[in-house]
Formats: sequence, structure tokens, C-alpha cells
Amino acid sequence: MKAVRFSRFGGPEVLEIVDLPDPHPGPGQVRIAVRAAGVNPSDWKKRQGLMDPELPQTMGYEAAGVVDELGEGVADVAAGDRVFGFSADGAAQAELAVLAWYAPIPPSLDFAAAAALPSAVETATRALDQLGVGSRGTLLINGASGSVGSAAVQLAAARGARVIGIASPANHDYLRSLGAEPVAYGEGLAGRVRALAPGGVDLALDVAGSGVLPELIELAGGAGHVITVADFAGAREHGVRFSTGDAGRAVHALGEIGQLIESGRFSLPVARTFPLGQVAEAHRVSEHGRVRGKLVLLVG
Repeated sequence: MKAVRFSRFGGPEVLEIVDLPDPHPGPGQVRIAVRAAGVNPSDWKKRQGLMDPELPQTMGYEAAGVVDELGEGVADVAAGDRVFGFSADGAAQAELAVLAWYAPIPPSLDFAAAAALPSAVETATRALDQLGVGSRGTLLINGASGSVGSAAVQLAAARGARVIGIASPANHDYLRSLGAEPVAYGEGLAGRVRALAPGGVDLALDVAGSGVLPELIELAGGAGHVITVADFAGAREHGVRFSTGDAGRAVHALGEIGQLIESGRFSLPVARTFPLGQVAEAHRVSEHGRVRGKLVLLVG
């Protein structure tokens, strides 16, 4: 099968399309003929050598496609079913991929829209679960217009929380459409938030990693009310929890998101699609940032 791989760390130019042996699912896993695979910031961080030091490495954590092989014990899907989910081995950007966690693709979505969901939805749900976001209180989200941030806005609103979202002014109308009250980045942030919530907020989630953890701690009444998914160094410095999947992924979100999507209460736009052979260009766009929605590779 064709797959994305790199054998040295560096810029997008190190990415190659290579022939690799076809993978096969283990117990509880499924193999899909990949139709689309998501691109995430963690992809280019991995490619730069900021994560796993081993070489060579394949690419891709999330994909959508058609089931074509079942692992032992799998009874909830059948060959030919459309599913989306997480790669078992970080090799989703390929013609075939083994999924360790998966769910049926919501009927209204195509493969590209489904491939955009897993990482954003799981990350947002995990952070909201860890914060204890429920039907009461106000949640402040820093970086609310990106893929994870916009997912968190909608999921928190669906739980009944009041959401204040920090984003650039160009994205304020977008945030309002998702159910958030927008405020702008920059100097005076705390004052702008307090204009909406004079007593501060109950909880805060940092998705952008833009150095505002001290302000979030002040507004939320302590570091214990703040979680970041983007600022590891800041979390250590300020005593804030850094959310990772190491303590358990919120994979239950994959099976739950379909109902919200089909009822019109959740959407995650696909910003751009690229054929698999243009994966390097997708990395360049991802690394440049300022993308509203997900970048997706189309396969086949």
C-alpha cells in the first residue's frame, strides 16, 4: 500500500510516499480502505523530531473510510461499513489503516468531514470532562475558533454551559454562530472578559498556548480551575494541568458526536483538502497556522 513516511527529521520536504506492507487488524480492531485522513499540528511536530525520536516514522492519527477487514471479536461493524476513528499505530495517512477506536460515520457527513472529527472531538471532550464542565457555570476558552476550540465551544454549549471564547476579531461572528460570546486577544483581555462576566469565570480551557495562563488563572479563581492542551511549559510554570491522552482518551466521544451532528448542534468545517501526494503542502499550510477548520488528505 502507499503511505506517508519520513526517514529523517526536517521540513515538509522530508515526507515521502512509499510502499509499505498491508497492515492487518488485531483483536477488537478494524482495517479500513482509507478515503480521507486528518492533518494535525502534532504531525509537523512529529516530523520535526519534537515527539518520537525513532526513525523512520509513518504519519496520521485519524482517518475515515470503508471497513474491509475485521479483527478477532469485532461484531459492531461489518465489511463495507463507513467508519471513522483513530489509527492503532499512527499510520492513518495511507491507503489502508488499522483503527483501534472507531464509530459509524454520521449519515450526513462525507469522508473528509468525518476524518476531521476524531482528534478535535476527543481532545475537546477530554478537556471538558477533566474540567467537569456541566450545565452550570461559565467556561472561558482561549483559542476558541480553531478546530479543537470550536469543538469545545459547541460541546460545552451542548452541556448547557455559558461559553466565552477568545479569538481574533475576524472570527467573532463565527464564534457567535457556535454559541459563544467572543472577546479579543491582546492587552486588556481580563478586563474584556470581566465586562461579560464581572465575577470572573468558573473554568478556563487553553487551546491556543498563547501565553495567557496567568490571566486565565486570575479569571477562573485559581490554577485548579484551568486546563491547557497546548502550553506544556506554561502548565509546569503556573501549576496548571496539561491534558494528554496518557491518562485515558475520551474515545466515548466518537460514538456520541453523531447525534449532535445529525441534530444540527455540532459541525466542524473542513478548511482545505489535499490529495495524499500533496501531504508536504498540507504540512506547510498547517505549520503556517491561521486555518479555521481542519486540513484533510484525500486518498483514493
